[in-house]
Amino acid sequence: MNEVTLNNGVKMPILGLGIYQLLGIKGREAIEEAINIGYTLIDTAQMYNNEHILADAIKSSKENLGIKREDLFITTKLFSPSRSYKLAKEGIKESLNNLRTDYIDLMLIHEPYREALDMYGALEEAYNEGIIRSIGISNFNIDEYLSFIDKCDIIPSVNQVETHIFHQQKELWEVMKEHGTLMNAWSPFAAGKNNIFQNEVLLSIGTKYGKTAAQVSLRYFVERGIVVIPKSSNKERLKENIDIFDFELSDEDICRIEKLDTKKSLFGWY
Repeated sequence: MNEVTLNNGVKMPILGLGIYQLLGIKGREAIEEAINIGYTLIDTAQMYNNEHILADAIKSSKENLGIKREDLFITTKLFSPSRSYKLAKEGIKESLNNLRTDYIDLMLIHEPYREALDMYGALEEAYNEGIIRSIGISNFNIDEYLSFIDKCDIIPSVNQVETHIFHQQKELWEVMKEHGTLMNAWSPFAAGKNNIFQNEVLLSIGTKYGKTAAQVSLRYFVERGIVVIPKSSNKERLKENIDIFDFELSDEDICRIEKLDTKKSLFGWY
């Protein structure tokens, strides 16, 4: 798996599996299948209520496939019940217990809560203690990001935000790049909105390379150094999503995809 280097030197896979709504036995089996196929980055969150399911999948993968914990890169996120320094410290312990691990590769503040700086202080402490290898934020816009890094001690390694061909977040990407924070795209397929899998531009480009619209979309962001975490529980789609490292988009392809950017969110909850 191709990797990117975070601002603290930690290597992070550039493509992984988002496990939002992957629950129960089927969720565990989907995660195991992804690990079996070759996924090493798995993205969860306390809010998703499936950290323990990921732990089960990791345990099973070790027993059945010989996959070690250190072979994987696990991201999770603190959310609203942890909205203070003290509660965030307890939240970190909770995630460690749920994941049944003694360290977390990347932990994020899930949203720009009013108490985000206090919560981040707990992450900084855990980072300095070696409990968390990298720390970051999620769903911070430009103004929120710039205000945050002006006050925190450790520049976030990652800001995970809505990023897809219809909302490419170029301005935010440029600002974060200047300060050393990597962009991590959640919902890189826009949850199937705007008929993305049948988009004529993506299909046309894909025809040249023998790739699908989904693969072209992922490739576009990977070539910009943006980490993508598409979700799927389908074995064939899992294989398809990871099979994007044997072609390269042309300048013309990139120009056509850039024109698809509406600069607007497709999700109304933030």
